[in-house]
Amino acid sequence: MDITILLWLQAFRNGIGAFLAEFMTKMTFFGELNTVLVIMALVYWCLDKNIGTYLPMGWSGNRIVNGFLKVTACAYRPWIRDARIIPYGNSMTTATGYSFPSGHSMNASSVYGGGLIRKDFSPVLRITMGLLVFLIPFSRIYLGVHTPQDILVGVIAGLTVMTLTLSLLKWLKEHPEKDMMVMIIGIAVAAAVALFAAFKSYPMDYDTAGNLLVDGHKMANDTFKGVGWCIGFLTGWVLEKRYVGFSTEVPIMTRAARGAAGLFGFYVISLICMPLIKNLIPGAAGTVVSCFLQMFYIAFLFPWFLTRLEEPEQGGQHPF
Repeated sequence: MDITILLWLQAFRNGIGAFLAEFMTKMTFFGELNTVLVIMALVYWCLDKNIGTYLPMGWSGNRIVNGFLKVTACAYRPWIRDARIIPYGNSMTTATGYSFPSGHSMNASSVYGGGLIRKDFSPVLRITMGLLVFLIPFSRIYLGVHTPQDILVGVIAGLTVMTLTLSLLKWLKEHPEKDMMVMIIGIAVAAAVALFAAFKSYPMDYDTAGNLLVDGHKMANDTFKGVGWCIGFLTGWVLEKRYVGFSTEVPIMTRAARGAAGLFGFYVISLICMPLIKNLIPGAAGTVVSCFLQMFYIAFLFPWFLTRLEEPEQGGQHPF
């Protein structure tokens, strides 16, 4: 049934031309990893620290859930399951890892669905977020890189994790001293998922020429990314909370300067530091460490730098 739906959408896509497919390609961009990382970082640094904490905390949890489910189900991508499926354009370049559940759908549910759950935004913005929660997952089946169940489970799981995260933060507001416990449990779960992905067995299916269809250990790379991001956020969150305490209650020009400086550092780390780390530390460990650095920069390093650069009253105690 799922392949039948994809074939129908593929025939429709081919019949009406590229204009709608190009629009769906733009929609899928809003669910890509670097896109959501930048959005969450800007919210955290410049707009609202509380929302900016909630989004990456829930997103980090979703990356762990997504990574665990992917390496557990080991579901092949649609074009591997059925050669009649031909994804649109270069859509396969954004389709990393196993197919189930959809990472883009869980990203959309984290960032835009998280905004809906919080109910802190204007009606117009919340309607826009709701559309993105629908259009980003739909774009994945329209472009032929996921099945309907991939996106359905991705959305449901993503929204569930964000709801649980909101409840956790409300509980932490009443018990702020429990942040270290949450961090330790979160890191332990992430480490367990990493070990599971590293040592489990993967399907070894071959095509008629004797070539391995999918290398499971390569597909697990997305899981190791999620582990690095999760540990980086949890560590940075506790350190910032206890020793930095920066505020987003600053003038608009200060917010703009923060955004520009923060994104400059983010891209230096993403485009220079992370590839260097992966070259120095091969395999899963390099992926975990590089993604840890990326999220640790967002959650702690740049906020710590802000308190050194801006007025003293914007910061709290300094660890160094």
